[in-house]
Amino acid sequence: MLPYQVNMDVLKATGNPHVKFMHCLPAFHGEDTTIGKELAQTYPALANGVEVTDEVIESTHSIVFDEAENRMHTIKAVMVATLGQ
Repeated sequence: MLPYQVNMDVLKATGNPHVKFMHCLPAFHGEDTTIGKELAQTYPALANGVEVTDEVIESTHSIVFDEAENRMHTIKAVMVATLGQ
């Protein structure tokens, strides 16, 4: 996974200071979870994240939490539309 990991070097390589990072979540981006800790112990090179680093997820480039919130509203709308019939 490491050659495909999104990290700050990848974002800088775009040459776009306004680049945005999107991810549908969940993402293992640190050691805050049991699985994250296990991955970091087994694969030390992935301690900062598997598919994306914690630095990117927490950066101003990241819109993953807005994306997740919008998905929640979409799911609610689909539920209302289908359960209301």
